[in-house]
Amino acid sequence: MDFFELNAFLTLSKTLHFAKTAEKINLSPSALSRLITRLEDETSCQLFERNNREATLTEKGKKFAEFAEKCLQQKEDVFAKLNSSKSLITGTLKVYASVTACYSIMPPFLQKVAERFPDLHLNVQTGDPAGAIQAVKNGEADVAVAAIPETGLSGIDCIPVRSTPLVFAASTGGPYEKVSGSPQDIVSSVPLILPKTGLARERFDRWIESRNVKPQIAAETEGNEAIMALVQLGLGIGLVPHIVLTNGPYEKGFTCHAAGNALGSYEVGFIQKMQYSGSESYKKMRQAIDKILHE
Repeated sequence: MDFFELNAFLTLSKTLHFAKTAEKINLSPSALSRLITRLEDETSCQLFERNNREATLTEKGKKFAEFAEKCLQQKEDVFAKLNSSKSLITGTLKVYASVTACYSIMPPFLQKVAERFPDLHLNVQTGDPAGAIQAVKNGEADVAVAAIPETGLSGIDCIPVRSTPLVFAASTGGPYEKVSGSPQDIVSSVPLILPKTGLARERFDRWIESRNVKPQIAAETEGNEAIMALVQLGLGIGLVPHIVLTNGPYEKGFTCHAAGNALGSYEVGFIQKMQYSGSESYKKMRQAIDKILHE
């Protein structure tokens, strides 16, 4: 077995999903399955209970995961000691962010990281902002950009960067460019394109329940970019943070309809675990990144 195989095993032990893991490590699901089979043959034990898509660690698999984690941590420590510069920050920082965050929140952060730590490797995964919190909790990301709940997050360090109201976006020149009435009138008379999950959807659901409103839902999807694509087709108005309309490709061609105080604003910023463990080089890297985040 080699370091790549150990990393693949650890990634699968966290996602417990062959297709997702294969995508993360740039293998096909069938190649990943063969890799796990080779490890099981070499260790002479079953590491996973699995079907075509999902996997569950066996008790022996959990013990092997501890071994793999220690091996990779020791590798990082040895590589760091072999480097002649004691102050050098090395390693891989895993970052999770939506496409919108890559246009708006991420650039200043990435610029500082590149300037100060040129030997640090960044692994940026884009996805639905609703998945950011879970990515950090699961260890799939060291740092993520997320909408921060008013009550904060247990065990998570939240660093707000920008406040943004929730609004309804319409395609300019489309059938819903001009709508009138209160937010309650709008959601009950105009087709809506909503996020499936996340803070924006939670607020929307609480609001319509409190007002006994029956919304016209045209579509539910994952990610603000998918919402904006359906808005552009003229299918309805989409519920998105205003920051989506002021950064990146959505600055033109869309009209903003205010949601008033009905849905309010929320803070968008970086999140990371308050406590983390790993190799000495990993801890050194995290301390350096923590300093940048809090500046």
